[in-house]
Amino acid sequence: MSLRSRLVISLTTAALALGGAVTPAVAGDDGHHAKNNPRLYKGVVTASTLLLRSAPHRGSQVIGSLHRGQKVKIFCKTVGENINGNNRWYLLPDGTWAWAAAYYIKNIGPAPRWC
Repeated sequence: MSLRSRLVISLTTAALALGGAVTPAVAGDDGHHAKNNPRLYKGVVTASTLLLRSAPHRGSQVIGSLHRGQKVKIFCKTVGENINGNNRWYLLPDGTWAWAAAYYIKNIGPAPRWC
């Protein structure tokens, strides 16, 4: 795992542990325009229920959930816990800035960039 990925994971975990919101900075993005941000990627949930987590592994805190067919915005991807042969996790900016296992999200368009 790259130093940058470890930093994103550490900062995300620390902010959530302190009860704060996690909002990675994106140049030119004030956080209110995520819906139309060209730096975001798209996907659709394939699991019946997909748990959203505070870090890219199943042992982290559950902070939300999504359901099959829901479309999601994806900020970036990182390496995390291996889920059925796929160790990629996506950082989702909608609402809580949560992590979701990429195994359960089908990309719409190009694959997300690395965090």
